[in-house]
Amino acid sequence: MAEGENEVRWDGLCSRDSTTRETALENIRQTILRKSECLRSVKETPHRPSDGLSNTESSDGLNKLLAHLLMLSKRCPFKDVREKSEFILKSIQELGIRIPRPLGQGPSRFIPEKEILQVGSEDAQMHALFADSFAALGRLDNITLVMVFHPQYLESFLKTQHYLLQMDGPLPLHYRHYIGIMVCKHSCSYLVNLWLNGLENPIDLRLITKEHIEGLLKAEEHSWSLAELVHAVVLLTHYHSLASFTFGCGISPEIHCDGGHTFRPPSVSNYCICDITNGNHSVDEMPVNSAENVSVSDSFFEVEALMEKMRQLQECRDEEEASQEEMASRFEIEKRESMFVFSSDDDEVTPARDVSRHFEDTSYGYKDFSRHGMHVPTFRVQDYCWEDHGYSLVNRLYPDVGQLIDEKFHIAYNLTYNTMAMHKDVDTSMLRRAIWNYIHCMFGIRYDDYDYGEINQLLDRSFKVYIKTVVCTPEKVTKRMYESFWRQFKHSEKVHVNLLLIEARMQAELLYALRAITRYMT
Repeated sequence: MAEGENEVRWDGLCSRDSTTRETALENIRQTILRKSECLRSVKETPHRPSDGLSNTESSDGLNKLLAHLLMLSKRCPFKDVREKSEFILKSIQELGIRIPRPLGQGPSRFIPEKEILQVGSEDAQMHALFADSFAALGRLDNITLVMVFHPQYLESFLKTQHYLLQMDGPLPLHYRHYIGIMVCKHSCSYLVNLWLNGLENPIDLRLITKEHIEGLLKAEEHSWSLAELVHAVVLLTHYHSLASFTFGCGISPEIHCDGGHTFRPPSVSNYCICDITNGNHSVDEMPVNSAENVSVSDSFFEVEALMEKMRQLQECRDEEEASQEEMASRFEIEKRESMFVFSSDDDEVTPARDVSRHFEDTSYGYKDFSRHGMHVPTFRVQDYCWEDHGYSLVNRLYPDVGQLIDEKFHIAYNLTYNTMAMHKDVDTSMLRRAIWNYIHCMFGIRYDDYDYGEINQLLDRSFKVYIKTVVCTPEKVTKRMYESFWRQFKHSEKVHVNLLLIEARMQAELLYALRAITRYMT
């Protein structure tokens, strides 16, 4: 932690009592003002005796505090905190010290800021949800601001995350954050900055596989209990899915983190050349390639065609049902084809931060079986499923978590507003099931009662590319991928797609891990 940060207590700002917040804000103001005056006097009298810290260290410490204030001025759900934070920043600026300004165009690089709920404009229900999140974490992060398109899901997500990371459980609190660094396997610098700032010495924790379980549970030293193992598995799948959501929705860096702010003054066009180089620009300011634009009428007909396919598939269901042999064959075809779905943008994205120092095995990642000549065995849900097996195992070894996860799965899967783009009163269950089952199909998981021929009818190639990238290699998601599927659909609907993707992925990973644990136990 930088010098200065540990002298400032931010926790008082999370209080629901305005007097407590006011006292905390005044203490913060005085601390920052004192540091600013000290820094200014050092600059004015360079031969002044040092307090042991270099000017650079003092400046860096103050800058981190100012960046935190900037975040509060934009993201705190309490109006008094937002206003006082802005006031403190202006006071510091009047002392001749440069203050930070936000970079980028809001919580998401893919979704226009004007379409995202603005902090301070939320209704009473949303305010309560934001206040709960802020009270628990001390911030209102960009993930929350994008997820709030679907408040019912967000409430369940925040409740589950809070329980996993902060409430009593088998694993110590610091272990939970060490496990979190596994998300860096997807080069997710956003989550590194958000959750793991300052982490220098993580212990050796690996993804749990069938081969590791006995070694973990029967090690002579530092052996794990079954409860600890289940807690670790749930945390790994939670962080993995969160990385997928972060990239799938183009979540921007947090204002107070690296890449979220700058101390450079704005240019005449309101952007420095460094901002444009780093992609922190307005979409409207960048040149548009007309060849890549798709007419409104074309994307409109795509929606109509999808609606017609859904109608026809429903009629086929009503008229006749495919045999078990035919459905098994269609599953194998879809599973095999899913291996060859990949994007031409593979080399477009590079990690923003080198996190290899945290890992013993830096080669870990999604293995594309088609490129390794491997056969993906079929995992039949009828033999081991979440509802009948996984849920009870988790709940027995880590009480209440199974219930929380199950609720989150059901909300994401069943969530609907009965709309599709411009259409209302639409039953979207067929489409939602196709998305969920396609993800499980990529993992080799088969539902005997599902006709996998529907997937090719409902999900076009651009959508499959997006799905596979978000689920398997999320760090390679690009804005072009996000924009290329469902072009007439609202951003809230695309965020809903991402909720389906992350929950289906989490359930698939849990099924494999919990089945392996169950086999060990029996």
